[in-house]
Amino acid sequence: MNISKLNKYFLLIFCMAISTLAFAQNTVVKGTVREARTKTVLPYVTIGVVGSTQGVRTDDDGKYSITINGTYTQIRVTYLGYITVVKNIIAGREQTVDINLTSDTRQLQTVVVKAGKKKKYSNKNNPAVELIRQVIAHKNQNRTDSYNYTQYQQYEKMFFSLSNLSEKFKNRKIFKNYQFMFQEQDSSAIGGKNLLPMYMEEKLSDNYYRKSPNTHKQIITADKQVKYDENFVDNQGLSTYFNRMYQDIDIYDNNISMLSNQILSPIADGAPTFYKFFITDTIKDQNPKLVELSFTPRNTTDLLFEGRIYITLDGNYAVENAVLTVNKNINLNFVRQMQAALGFEKSSDGRYHLSNSDLKIDFGINKNKGGGIFGERTVTLKNFVINHPQPSTAYEGPSVVTLPKADEKNDAFWQSNRLDTLTTAQRDVYKNIDSLQTIPSFKRTMDLLTLFIAGYKNFGPFEMGPVNTFYSFNPVEGFRLRLGGRTTTALSQRYYFETYGAYGFKDEKWKYFLSGTYSFNNKSIYRFPQHYIRASFQHDTKIPGQELQFVQESSFLLSFKRGLNDKWLYNDIFRLDYMHEFQNHFSYALGLKKWDQSAAGSLYFINTVNGQPNNINAIRTTELSAEFRYAPQEKFYQGKLYRTPIPDKYPVFTLRYSQGVKGLLGGDYNYQNITANITKRFYLSQLGYTDFSAEGGNLFGKVPFALSYIHRANQSYAFQFQSYNLMNFLEFVSDHYASFNIDHNFNGFFFNKIPLLKELKWREVVDFKGLWGGLRNENNPSLHPDLPAFPVDGAGIPLTYTLNGKPYLEGSVGISNIFKILRVDLVKRFTYLDNPDVSKLGVRFFVKFDF
Repeated sequence: MNISKLNKYFLLIFCMAISTLAFAQNTVVKGTVREARTKTVLPYVTIGVVGSTQGVRTDDDGKYSITINGTYTQIRVTYLGYITVVKNIIAGREQTVDINLTSDTRQLQTVVVKAGKKKKYSNKNNPAVELIRQVIAHKNQNRTDSYNYTQYQQYEKMFFSLSNLSEKFKNRKIFKNYQFMFQEQDSSAIGGKNLLPMYMEEKLSDNYYRKSPNTHKQIITADKQVKYDENFVDNQGLSTYFNRMYQDIDIYDNNISMLSNQILSPIADGAPTFYKFFITDTIKDQNPKLVELSFTPRNTTDLLFEGRIYITLDGNYAVENAVLTVNKNINLNFVRQMQAALGFEKSSDGRYHLSNSDLKIDFGINKNKGGGIFGERTVTLKNFVINHPQPSTAYEGPSVVTLPKADEKNDAFWQSNRLDTLTTAQRDVYKNIDSLQTIPSFKRTMDLLTLFIAGYKNFGPFEMGPVNTFYSFNPVEGFRLRLGGRTTTALSQRYYFETYGAYGFKDEKWKYFLSGTYSFNNKSIYRFPQHYIRASFQHDTKIPGQELQFVQESSFLLSFKRGLNDKWLYNDIFRLDYMHEFQNHFSYALGLKKWDQSAAGSLYFINTVNGQPNNINAIRTTELSAEFRYAPQEKFYQGKLYRTPIPDKYPVFTLRYSQGVKGLLGGDYNYQNITANITKRFYLSQLGYTDFSAEGGNLFGKVPFALSYIHRANQSYAFQFQSYNLMNFLEFVSDHYASFNIDHNFNGFFFNKIPLLKELKWREVVDFKGLWGGLRNENNPSLHPDLPAFPVDGAGIPLTYTLNGKPYLEGSVGISNIFKILRVDLVKRFTYLDNPDVSKLGVRFFVKFDF
């Protein structure tokens, strides 16, 4: 045989080997498993490869996909209560194999039903509880963060629709030409039969984890999102809000964050105390063998899951699959149905890591009927690599980084790189929403919603509002009208202006405000990270000790107050502020403030000069300030022209320093002022959560009481968390102080266990505040007559006091979640009860939308 023929034979054998390898590596089988008679999908059916240990399970929609290594030609489908099915497959090809399973009547005939007393559930000698204790004992070794290093690629998909829509709604005239937007599904599925897709977001990222020092870095390489008209919707803020609601689910955490709450995991350290566990199936056709463990809350109204988890019997006691739902009686607002499905894959070392998750929630004002919102977030992980360190630079910088032009990827890129498939409705939602926004009635609806929710009427480059300040009243100004607004990003990404004008019909004086802001980073000054410089001037009234944002102080609801409320100020404030935030959530602010205070109403500034009373027209100060703030992992409810921090488990530290400079721009006083503050939320699992804050301050220098710490008082009927709800305005002043505030929400832990009362879904709250302070002799007007005297009433009785001697204390107990939005507190004052015109007891209200 010549060399030429040998080469041909070698080439033929080589090609056959490559072909065999291709067959071994490229057998992909996917499909859907249904019940043969009803055609309903069957979740978590076992799909095994005959002759191997390979296998998968169907997801919650009965779908499966398996990539088979080797030239295997059959799959076996097994499910408890159904006849096992074996299907032939073609090695080396991608194919769809749908399967119908028939009930096994022989198994059903062996069931024996016995009457008798139901055995009481107990943890003692319960094999299900012994198994869950093994899972708990092995949690640390099964967590992915037990590795020194991990890396993987992640694909996220969020999809929101209007849900449970009636045929009448679907057939309305405005949707006549847009029937293609509706999505129909099985009426028994979460969300009901008719859905109207409204939002879609996709994200592709590379993720790197390092155990020491602990770092989790996400690099977003591609980001795609439905875009609404910026005049109505802040698209980035919408994304932030949805991602806050639908957070990653780590079943190995003791508590799982969901919808601003924390729900106890079924494998938490204390899970056997709050859950009942049952062994409901043993799956032997898969390697390793699995046990299906079902669980349910001992009290169905508590913030707990129910569902099932699948545990490996290989000595690791790892979670291989999980389905988490909530009971219909749970004390969770606006949630009709919730279901989370978690899938895990075996890593190269034989342990399991999360490979996919699917969280579905159907929301509705009425839990039983009517339209609502259906939201789904799916996460897919691929290319999971363990203990392969990257260069140290890969872990440095912010925890989340979005690459430039990540939002500019075209359809071809997504089609090639998307780690999951899209339904027809999901694929079309981007263009369908663009079409929807051309409907005039839709624009009018969005305009009204913006006015109702944000309080502003949009005119493109300018917004008028907020509407709740247009009309108010108070003892000094009487009937007050105000009109104002602010520019939007439609006018400029760098320049922002805000203004209002107001008129009081009793004092017959005009008030006004104007500010101009320049953004250094060419983005909204309300968007993280902020970097801007602002100049502003305000001429308006103010209540001493009422700490609110001054552009909101004339809110109509704040017009209603208890007790005497006639000591006011006319303020002239010029401010120059510079703000710089960094990606690590550290920020600093520098400021210049020129402040003239004139007494209004029954307030007066009178000192004694040469033994004679002297009326002070105005207290003039010029102040330089610096503020440093660190808020690790802070997130915001982000709007176009506002942002609100979201309370979380991470602390927030703030340090402020100000320096009064006599002679600068007419300032009359030298002083130094330093304050420090820390706030933090503590999650206490089933006992709810506690919001805690502590603050202290010290003022150095001789100043009038108007420049001292006028402690935050509240004479309105609204419950204020950072103010003293039974303290009168101007009741206490100090030049040094320390305070704390504890507000705890039990999330219905006790009420949920009381018959009848638990049906109301009320939640218990307690609040306690303490304040220590004092006034040094140098700032005491009774010892220094040249300082303005403390205010007194018409009979000469003092109205302003110091805290030298004992603390101010007040506390409250209350009920929240009344009608799902209302909190009512009964507040009691414990100290300084002999001060004139004080309330020892009061009822306060607070409105809050919460899950």
